[in-house]
Amino acid sequence: MNKPKIAVFSGPTATIQNSPPLLTSNKARQAHGLPLLEAGTDSLRAQRLASPVTVYIEAYSAHPLEADAAELYAAPDGWVDADGAFTAEEPESGGTPVWVATLDPSDGLYLLPYMARQADGSSWDGAEVAPLAPAERSRQTFYPDASRIYEEIDRFGLRGSGHSPGLADQVEFAFFRPAPSGGYKKGLAADARTDQGDGDIPAETLGEDFFIYFPQHLRAEPHLPALARATNIVATTLAEGDYIGAQWLEGSPTTEESMYWLNLIIDTTIPLVGHSAQRPHQTLSADGDSNISDGVKYLLSGIAVDADGKDRVGAVMIVDELVFASREVTKTDARPGNYEATGGHGGIVADMGGYGPPMMTYVPEKLHTYSSMVNLTQLPDSVVGVAGSRVERSITTTTVAVKDSEGLLLASALPQVSISKYGRYMPVDASGDPDLDPEIMARIDANLAGAALAGFVGEGASPYGSMNTMTDNALTVAAYCGFPVAKCGRGNTGGMAYKNNKVFIAGNNLTSTKARILLMAAIMKLGALPPAADPYAPTEDETAALMAKVAEYQLIFDTH
Repeated sequence: MNKPKIAVFSGPTATIQNSPPLLTSNKARQAHGLPLLEAGTDSLRAQRLASPVTVYIEAYSAHPLEADAAELYAAPDGWVDADGAFTAEEPESGGTPVWVATLDPSDGLYLLPYMARQADGSSWDGAEVAPLAPAERSRQTFYPDASRIYEEIDRFGLRGSGHSPGLADQVEFAFFRPAPSGGYKKGLAADARTDQGDGDIPAETLGEDFFIYFPQHLRAEPHLPALARATNIVATTLAEGDYIGAQWLEGSPTTEESMYWLNLIIDTTIPLVGHSAQRPHQTLSADGDSNISDGVKYLLSGIAVDADGKDRVGAVMIVDELVFASREVTKTDARPGNYEATGGHGGIVADMGGYGPPMMTYVPEKLHTYSSMVNLTQLPDSVVGVAGSRVERSITTTTVAVKDSEGLLLASALPQVSISKYGRYMPVDASGDPDLDPEIMARIDANLAGAALAGFVGEGASPYGSMNTMTDNALTVAAYCGFPVAKCGRGNTGGMAYKNNKVFIAGNNLTSTKARILLMAAIMKLGALPPAADPYAPTEDETAALMAKVAEYQLIFDTH
């Protein structure tokens, strides 16, 4: 029988696809006269055998109480005598009972001592040749795609029953690299690829093609072109493949944003699941492996789809045995259990049911994926943007292409949306003069000079979104320059940001980071606000035109 298929996408700075640095083992250090690791710090790492090898495994050594029930076991395969020789009969002088096993390369990975050393013969004591070494003298700890992670989960993971998770026995996985954490700096030939792409992978560049956070001094954050590329890869993959669902793997601080973006922009009827981890793969209590397994369980269960086979929930994030709606989830701290539902009105749509099947708790009413008003299919080919000068009162409109001839997202169309945060006792001017807010004014001018599609999110008092008068006035100028402004309450607000200013979009119960994601998508749908001839002194007709456009934005914010 054909197994169901799941697409697995590798995202940036992903702890869930990271591993501790490979350190030269004491076996290698002893063989080459190198300083030993401290007692108890040596470890085994997953590696492949090059040829078959026969090993003698001490019988009853897998658990301290195996020998206590030795009468329940078959006789050992033989014994090893005091000189280390194997014999099928127990030596008169006694010996160690053993099981005999032939380990073969086709078996897969085995945990073995790490024998590699640096080119100069010294030991590997970290990811870099030396502390703070440049990228060309550092090894990568992130996996280039998720295939090896899934293989190791099946090979070394255990269910409570003692069985392997058996992910590959249940599902056919296809692995893709839309914005990966690890990259092929020397490229990769097509016949060596583990993802589903065609052709060779050319040499990849850190910060352009892949995005790491370790070693910390080499951290690289993804940019807007990377988001456009990732969006298009996900969209085309899911449109072309016969998948029951997709999994997205990313760093824990930002998975919530990417999943909400995919929830809004990807026109698909299948469930989208995001996963992260607070601890790297292979470390003590690594949570990522379990999250991935739960994601497979969720997708296979079918609880997310309706009678027509369409996803009724929208993109979710599955961590710590809970299923969060992507719109409401946020990370609060760097340890398992520290994801929370924001907005005060639900957020946890299901739990994984322990040993039983996943159980749905509620179905969100917000539009998503195939029903989204801002998905790729619904986005226009082009929208109106703005450019010019605020100071000279010369703002004009311009046409901005959103999609190419194949309906894919253009990187140049992704809006520049900034977040402005409110805090009491700031050094503001009592007059409320908007020009005395240098951050917002500088961003308005930069947008007019180089970002025809742009906007602002004001994170104000909870839940109303109110800010100091000077900042609110500056954001009003931004709106009359053509840049939509959404207002949200700060923190984990449980109330709704009220519509208390005619030129702003009320951010509902969204956090500012989620409002930014929604505003980015909405700007590509609706374009810029109609600019005023003088953004400091708009006419009644200009205000009416702006309010009509803001109402279109408000509909999207109220329904997504």
